[in-house]
Amino acid sequence: MKKMIDLFAGCGGLSLGMEQAGFTTVFANEINENLFETYLFNRNLDKESYFKGDINELNQNLIYYKSKFTDVDLVCGGPPCQGFSMANRQRILDDPRNNLYKAYLEFLKEVKPKFFVMENVKGMSKKIDEISKDFKEYLGEGYSFSHSLLNAKDFGFPQNRERFFIIGNRLNIDTANIFVDIKNRKLEKKFVIKDAINDLPELKPNQIKNNTQIENQKIGFFETDYLYPKSTYADFINNNIKVTKLYNHKNRYNNDRDIKIFSLLPQGANSLHKSIEDIMPYKSRNHIFKDKYYKLKENEVCKTITSHMKYDCNMYIHPNQARGLSPREAARVQTFPDYYVFRGTPNNWYAQIGNAVPVKLAEFIGKEIIKYL
Repeated sequence: MKKMIDLFAGCGGLSLGMEQAGFTTVFANEINENLFETYLFNRNLDKESYFKGDINELNQNLIYYKSKFTDVDLVCGGPPCQGFSMANRQRILDDPRNNLYKAYLEFLKEVKPKFFVMENVKGMSKKIDEISKDFKEYLGEGYSFSHSLLNAKDFGFPQNRERFFIIGNRLNIDTANIFVDIKNRKLEKKFVIKDAINDLPELKPNQIKNNTQIENQKIGFFETDYLYPKSTYADFINNNIKVTKLYNHKNRYNNDRDIKIFSLLPQGANSLHKSIEDIMPYKSRNHIFKDKYYKLKENEVCKTITSHMKYDCNMYIHPNQARGLSPREAARVQTFPDYYVFRGTPNNWYAQIGNAVPVKLAEFIGKEIIKYL
């Protein structure tokens, strides 16, 4: 068994990809109740195998989980770092906003996994010199590590999503070579949006306000039986597992004006398009709101799925239907399998999905790391 610990676990995208690569999650930590509900719902972890709460508190109580933390193969996670902008002159490690980043380093120092993976927004790459010093300060010279920006679309996944990754190990392995091998893992077919979502049932605009409990054939369901048409993409994300239920494919409320905008815009058009100039509500601030609306192009990859979708999906208008992407469609773009269930409220599903690491990208990374174990 290749033992993995997942910190800042979120709803489980990074974990799931690593599990598909051959790792077994022996422990997970997440402070957000909604995210962790989804994480735990999709896994069989006993109460001794996770800590729901602040990682700083976990670090103070590591002794109670000693059996879980011996001979760990991999620790992964993406600590939130608010204080790493280029304009910020304070050292990352000393910025009080980065106490979670510091706690991640503290955990690595105590647990001493064979490998670690840290994932973050691409802007963090600009601070790599500082980050390298921080890692050496905490871990000493026992670990070597490399870093790279990885974009989901470069591997053939249907999303333009660039993220920053650091891979480190204490086995004297050149992690730069691991990144070379990761980048050589490309799909034979490059998938686009229509590959990802075209086999899901059509949804009509949802014009009933405050109706998150209502479900029907028109606006969709939290869970329903569904006979999936044959799809190469579905086989890929589902690892050829036959799925008979459709989860989280539900349309959110939109007002009449937005629905009209959704229907009038051609694919690839944004708020400045002439087809909606008569009804565009932000004319005086077009320079600010040009991306307030955007209709996705079915033959291209999707723009980056983000947690902003919990507020609205106006920047993610379905290529052929007058609505935003459903949570299941967003999850499809993020390469979550169809059997992965998102718990909580519909708006929360979007936040969970938008914050996740693309599952198949995590799997590609995991497969290259596991070769050395």
